[in-house]
Amino acid sequence: MIRRLDGQLQGDYRTMFRGAGIDVADLREYELGDDVRHIDWNVTARTDVAHVRTFLEERELTAWLLLDRSPSMSFGPTERPKETVLVEVATALARVLTRAGNRVGAVLYNNSVERTVPPRNGRTQVLRLAHELLRPPTTSSGSTDLKRLIDAGAAVAKRRSLVFVISDFISEPGWERSMSRLTERHEVIAIRLVDPGELELPDTGWIVVEDVETGELLSVDTSDPEFRRRFS
Repeated sequence: MIRRLDGQLQGDYRTMFRGAGIDVADLREYELGDDVRHIDWNVTARTDVAHVRTFLEERELTAWLLLDRSPSMSFGPTERPKETVLVEVATALARVLTRAGNRVGAVLYNNSVERTVPPRNGRTQVLRLAHELLRPPTTSSGSTDLKRLIDAGAAVAKRRSLVFVISDFISEPGWERSMSRLTERHEVIAIRLVDPGELELPDTGWIVVEDVETGELLSVDTSDPEFRRRFS
């Protein structure tokens, strides 16, 4: 998985944030889409043409992993539920990023913030993150609200960062606005974990299903083709 991800993340320092840094590298004429905060007003006044400052890009990248460990993540085959896939994806991402000297931190969430792992680099940080993820999630009740996880990530990511939100996105509505605000300051990649069993209901007759987050029980007739179609 690390080799595969390494290919996906080639060009570690090419981001949506052009020339983020504090050392001025050059001046050039303003182009549509440039950050107006980089306009050099003194040069613009002298030349009557808008100019912007370009900066030497900061080489160190800080990445945050926002990890959903809510009860719905326990769904899937006994040997490999979604929560196991989350551990694999998170540790592989951390290894790829720290291998290039970047810092990685994480927020572990289960309807409330379980733990925040401060960003550091190196192999030890990957092992620490894996150790935290292999601990059983804390007990929680009620439906997942991903807005809390995303807002918690925005609160701890003080500097402009690369943010991965890893979840099945089974949540109360309303998290989209928080995600939109997060993208205004950070580069955000959402990774959705899905199990095939969530997409198609087998024909097994009458069964009782349980909502793992609320405990609600519901009796359903899976032999009804219309019900299976609506489920899909």
